[in-house]
Amino acid sequence: MGALSFVIVGHVDHGKSTLIGRLLYDTNSLPADKIAEIKKASDDLGRGTEFAYLLDHLEEERKQGITIDTTQVFFKSKVRDYVIIDAPGHVEFVKNMITGASQAEAAVLIVDAEEGVKEQTKRHSYMLAMLGLKQVVVAINKMDLMDYSQEHYEKIKSDVAEWLASIGVEPVVYLPMSAKDGENIASRSDKMAWADCPTFLESLDSLKNISLANEKSLIFPIQDVYKIDDKRINAGRVEAGVMKKGDKIKILPDGQVTTIRSIEKFLEETDEACSSECVGMTTEDSVFLDRGNVVCIAGNEPVLTDTISANIFWMSKKGVKVGDKMTLRCATQGQPCKIESISKRINSSTLEVIALDSDSIENLEVAEVVIKTKKPIAIKDFNEVQELGRFVLVRDDNTCAGGIVTSI
Repeated sequence: MGALSFVIVGHVDHGKSTLIGRLLYDTNSLPADKIAEIKKASDDLGRGTEFAYLLDHLEEERKQGITIDTTQVFFKSKVRDYVIIDAPGHVEFVKNMITGASQAEAAVLIVDAEEGVKEQTKRHSYMLAMLGLKQVVVAINKMDLMDYSQEHYEKIKSDVAEWLASIGVEPVVYLPMSAKDGENIASRSDKMAWADCPTFLESLDSLKNISLANEKSLIFPIQDVYKIDDKRINAGRVEAGVMKKGDKIKILPDGQVTTIRSIEKFLEETDEACSSECVGMTTEDSVFLDRGNVVCIAGNEPVLTDTISANIFWMSKKGVKVGDKMTLRCATQGQPCKIESISKRINSSTLEVIALDSDSIENLEVAEVVIKTKKPIAIKDFNEVQELGRFVLVRDDNTCAGGIVTSI
C-alpha cells in the first residue's frame, strides 16, 4: 500500500499540532533526543510537555502558540507510510492552509470539545469541500476538559454534523479524543469506553489511497528537463496511471506523438512507473518537452481548453475585479489569465451570498467564476485527477486564490 497524504485543519488552538506530536510519540516514531528537546522547550517556557513543539518549531511560534507555516511530517504505521500536513488555523494564514490542503488525499477536521464549531472550523471545512476532499475524519479533541462526557460529545458531534451537512461534506468517521493525554490516539481509551468508533490511528489506516489510481489513464506533467550526456531526461510526477517503456504517448498542448524509450529512476533500473512516483522519462524521437507539458496516452488525453468554470477562494488583502490579469497555475502548467465573470460571491464562514453577478471579489470570499486563459491548458475533473482539477491564481508572484474546476 502506498503513502497517503492528509491535512489536519481546524480553528486556531484546537490542537492540530498537539495531535500530530502525540501520534508520533505514542507510536514510538520519535528519537530520544527529539523527546528531550520537546521537554526542554516546554520547561524553558514553564509548561508541561507540549507535543505541539514538534511542529511549531519556530521560536516565534512557540511564544505565540500558533502555527504559522505548513509543515510536512513523514510517518509510518503498520499499514502504510503517511505524509502528515499540519496547516495553520489562524485567519491570517489561510493561504498556507490552502497550500497544504491542495496536496492532500484526505483531511482531519479537529474541533475543540469545549469551544465547538468556530469561524475557522467553518472556513477550513468549506475549503475542504471546495477543494474536493471527500475523505474527512472529524476528531473532537480536548475531551479531558469535559470529563470525557458522552453527552457533551454527542452535542458537539451534532453541531459539527449539522454544519458539514449544509456544505455537502459527509465525514467517514467521527471520534472523541484527547491529544494532550493520548486518549484514543493510538490505543483505545478506558475513559471513553462508551465510544463506538476506531482510534485516530485506525481511522487513518481505513482511508483510501486516491493517488494510487493506476487503472486510470496516464497523466504525467513535466516539471523539468535535464540534459545528461546524450540524454534529455524529462522529469515529473506520475499523477495517474502507469507509464511504461514502449508506450505511445501524446504531449500536450502541442499534440506531438512519440514513444517512451526509457523510464529513469535514481539508482534503479525499471521499465515502468506508477501513480505518485517521481521519475524521469526519455523519448524515441527528438521531441523537445518543457515544464508545463502534460504527457498522456494518445487517444485518452485530458481536455484542452481556454475557458473554465470554477469555485475560487480569494486570499489576498487586495481584491480582484473582472478583467484583472493574473497567472493560472495547474500542476506544472502556467498561463496568463483573467476572470471573465463572477456569478456569485459568498462569505466563506457563514455561506451567506454577498452578491450575484458581481464585478469584484474581496479577501476571504468564495466565488463562482469563469476564467479565460491566454492559451489552452490541460484539465481534468478534480475527483478523477486532483492535480489537473485544482489550481491557484498568482498575481505579482503572490498566490492570491486557490480553486477547483467545476466545468469546462
